[in-house]
Amino acid sequence: MGAGTLWQRAEGADGGRAQARRRAGTVLPLTIARLDRLSRIAAASLLALALLAQPGLGAAAGTGTLVLKTASGDHNFNIEVMITNQERALGLMFRRSLPENGGMLFLYDPPQPAAMWMKNTLIPLDMVFISAEGQVHRIEQNTEPFSTALISSDGAVVGVLELNAGEAEKIGLKRGDKVVYPGLAKGAP
Repeated sequence: MGAGTLWQRAEGADGGRAQARRRAGTVLPLTIARLDRLSRIAAASLLALALLAQPGLGAAAGTGTLVLKTASGDHNFNIEVMITNQERALGLMFRRSLPENGGMLFLYDPPQPAAMWMKNTLIPLDMVFISAEGQVHRIEQNTEPFSTALISSDGAVVGVLELNAGEAEKIGLKRGDKVVYPGLAKGAP
């Protein structure tokens, strides 16, 4: 009989089998083992739910209004703000759309070179790299969905703003234009 056997049949004097009887001491270990397995499954499930509830995994870390000041005027965008590495890694991946006048802002503190890609991103985007002075440093227009090619900031930046493709051209955005968002650049108006 194996260690996990719950029932045992003894052989009678005539060689026949006696009535089955419970083997002592085996039910409790199996119950503990089963509970241990169930508790591990429950813990893994709770961990998965907790991760899904984290900002950046379906929900924005924060939201706000960002203003791009161009020669054609001020342009307001309702943005989602990504601050942590985990949030920035997910970004707009798997999203089917970005609202009109919507965007996603990736913040970096301290300023640093940034590289983006379009892996698992379903929609074309304009990427606006923002200098520590709160100005447009570089613009990459109409990025290709699903591309794994790196899109570099070409220098240290405090943020990257992703907008719907064509938005930068539509508002006449150029290098040097002012980007206004609280906390984007310390001391920037």
